[in-house]
Amino acid sequence: MGSTTPTRPKAEAVAYRGATLPNVLEDLVVPNVVDLDFEEKLWNVWFRPLMFNVTQGYFVNLLRVRKSGILSRHRHTGPVHATTLKGRWHYLEHPWWATEGSYAFEVPGDIHTLEVPDGVEEMVTLFHVTGAYIYVDPDGNAQGIEDVFSKLELARAHYKEVGLGGDFADQFVR
Repeated sequence: MGSTTPTRPKAEAVAYRGATLPNVLEDLVVPNVVDLDFEEKLWNVWFRPLMFNVTQGYFVNLLRVRKSGILSRHRHTGPVHATTLKGRWHYLEHPWWATEGSYAFEVPGDIHTLEVPDGVEEMVTLFHVTGAYIYVDPDGNAQGIEDVFSKLELARAHYKEVGLGGDFADQFVR
């Protein structure tokens, strides 16, 4: 029997010349996301949006925390990917630590309490969040909810307040 492994055709250094497919949005490129010296008004409190995917229900953001303590207790309705760019953090319910340069995958449904420990001056983590955060009390009772739509509205309000205009957030919508 012959090999069933597909072979990739040799690529030429020629750009695609065909028509753009209908309803395909432009790629989104946000420059300098790992340069953590951002202009302060680009941050919405501790949250800097990179993408709001309103058609698939997820968002990508940088979370920055500049003090130690408990940030939130929450459950996710979908998977979360996290890459720690600076500092460290953990969940009180788990033994692992997210340290600078580490990647964490959070399963849907898990309840966890995010803590930035004493001695960490700044923590910055890239999060890709699918679905919603459900904020809960220590017994798991729902206290509030955030999703791509509420995050988008918060970003619009923030950018309006700092003089960039609410529609500044729309560049991140896909």
